[in-house]
Amino acid sequence: MKQENMSILRNDQIALNTFQMVLKHAEISQTAIPGQFLHIAVTGHMLRRPISIASVNQERNTVTIVYKVVGSGTKQLSTYRPGMLLNVLGPNGNGFTMKDNISTALLIGGGVGVPPLHFLGEQLKAKGHRVISILGFQSADDLFYEEAFQQFGETIIVTNDGTAGNKGLVTDVIDQVETFDTYYTCGPLPMLQAVTQKLAHKPGFISLEERMGCGVGACFACVLPTRQYDGYKKICQDGPVFAVEEVQI
Repeated sequence: MKQENMSILRNDQIALNTFQMVLKHAEISQTAIPGQFLHIAVTGHMLRRPISIASVNQERNTVTIVYKVVGSGTKQLSTYRPGMLLNVLGPNGNGFTMKDNISTALLIGGGVGVPPLHFLGEQLKAKGHRVISILGFQSADDLFYEEAFQQFGETIIVTNDGTAGNKGLVTDVIDQVETFDTYYTCGPLPMLQAVTQKLAHKPGFISLEERMGCGVGACFACVLPTRQYDGYKKICQDGPVFAVEEVQI
């Protein structure tokens, strides 16, 4: 993890209050792995914003992130234009574990928890694994990346209000998936709790969304209790990805 300046190539709105930014940086594009994030400095704000990596293109040396405007920091980020430089720490954190013996992987994402699973889906598909995805959103206006996930395999869309795909929650459609070896999930904490409870009999990995202070493990602002060990884990440094049996959520 290093402090770097990345050049902005694109910054486009792709859904309601949701933006996709393409950045250029040779080293980060070559070393980032699914589940890692960039810790981004925003002009006029003391704390950096942690944003998951949604994709990399090693041939073009680009890194893609997706973020939702939820406050003044991300609002400011949405005004940035191509040609500007973005100061980042990255790639940060520990990513997803992709075991070679996986036959079918189930990806379960909610809202801005979808982007890191997109990066993961790219890698799983490239390694020859079968991928099934369940993506949950508030409404059709919030929906993004549906076609991108369909490139990996079967994709089930769920919206709270039923304006796209199935009406309900991601846990309502998990039973539609007949077989899978391992699941990977990222999204709001209530969704993660519901998913891990429903799939308690299955091995899996969770990626936690969390506000962070330093982003490098020094300030203890993003900790959670563990199951197997005494004490706590730091989401920014030990995560944001954990095996489901490792931590208490």
